[in-house]
Formats: sequence, C-alpha cells, structure tokens
Amino acid sequence: MEKLISEFSVGLFFWQTMIFVGLLFLLRKYAWGPILVAVNERETSIKDALASAEAARAEMETLQSDNQRILKEARAEKEALLKEARNTRADLINTAKEEAQEEAQKILVQAQEAIQNEKRAAISELKEQVGSIAMDIAEKVLQKELESKDKQVELIDQLLKDSNLK
Repeated sequence: MEKLISEFSVGLFFWQTMIFVGLLFLLRKYAWGPILVAVNERETSIKDALASAEAARAEMETLQSDNQRILKEARAEKEALLKEARNTRADLINTAKEEAQEEAQKILVQAQEAIQNEKRAAISELKEQVGSIAMDIAEKVLQKELESKDKQVELIDQLLKDSNLK
C-alpha cells in the first residue's frame, strides 16, 4: 500500500503540477493580459492626473505671479496718478496765485494811475483856483492902488523901467 500511496502521491503531484501549469497558461492568456492592460491604463491615468495636477499647479503659480505683477503695476499706476494729481493741484494753486498776484498788480497799477490822475487834476484845479484867487487879489490891490490918475502913471513908468525894453 505504501507503493500505491507513493504512486498516487506522485501521480497527484504530477496532475497538480499540470493543472497549475494549465491554470497559469489560461490565466496568462485570458486574465493577465486584461489585468496588465487595466493596470497599465490605471498607471497611465494616474500619470496623466499627476501631470495635469502639476500643470495646474504651475498654472496657479503663473497666475499668482501674474496677479502679483498686476497688483504691483496697479499700485505703481495709482501712485503715479496720485503724484500727477498732486502736481496738477500744486500747478493749479501756483497758477491761481500767479494770476491773483498779476490781477492784484494790475489793480494796484490802475489805482496808482487813478491816484496820479486825480492828483494831477487836483493840482491843476488848485493852480487854477490859486491863480484865480491871485488875480482877484491883484485886481483888488490894483484897483485900490490905481484909484487916482497920478498913481496909474507912476505905476506905468515904474513897469517900463523894470522891463527895460531892448
């Protein structure tokens, strides 16, 4: 019986090995191909997903750097606009001051001219009044002095001597 058991064991081992080899052959032909294809597809999809994630990360970094650049440009433009507004305001204030000073100078010059004209007119009127008063006084003095004919002749002689006709 030992022989039978030993033959049976060897036969069993042989058939088990054959079944195992057949199973491996069937698995290789029908299961491993699709499994390997599925594994390769999965690996490819994972690689693609990783590449897409990396591309998205790189794009996000690019967008962030673009955003930072745009913010810096916007700040610089804002500062430039504020500086330009300050300069414009200062220019407007200076222009207004200059125009006000020029207008004040014109008004001052006109006032001085008006004062000079009024002064000349007043002096002229004063001279006329003084001349008129002097004529009135001279006329009254002469009338009093020349009441008599003798005094008139005496005055004419005196004036002729003083004038020395040449």
